[in-house]
Amino acid sequence: MFGVYIICLTYFLFFAESTGRTFESRSYHYNLELFKEIGRFIKYRHVLGARAVLLNLVGNIVAFFPFGFFLPILHRKCRSFFYTVFFSFEFSLLVETIQLVSKVGSFDVDDLLLNTLGGALGCLIFYWMNWIRRTYEKKEKERI
Repeated sequence: MFGVYIICLTYFLFFAESTGRTFESRSYHYNLELFKEIGRFIKYRHVLGARAVLLNLVGNIVAFFPFGFFLPILHRKCRSFFYTVFFSFEFSLLVETIQLVSKVGSFDVDDLLLNTLGGALGCLIFYWMNWIRRTYEKKEKERI
């Protein structure tokens, strides 16, 4: 499942025309000012439309939920919240750098923040579901 997730994420981040990935005007685009793009999307939400705002802000968070969820499953060391957040940041930095170098999309520190937040939330969802599983297993043992 993690492999399928990575393939789908790669497609949407680098090739999907519906997310603005075109190869016509290939130039370097970047934002190094934290909250600049987030603020712009919120300020101009009426002009840009709800779809564009949700795609950028919520989409960046949701796109990294699975990363933060699967990482603790795949590697025991990543059951540490710190490690999962760190690797979410590192993976997001890799993606943003590839977008900058390949001139597909843009390097955006706001995306780094939102992607890392998504990874952290995915990890918290893993913790929550793991807690539910353990509670259920404990109740099952007590019944026997």
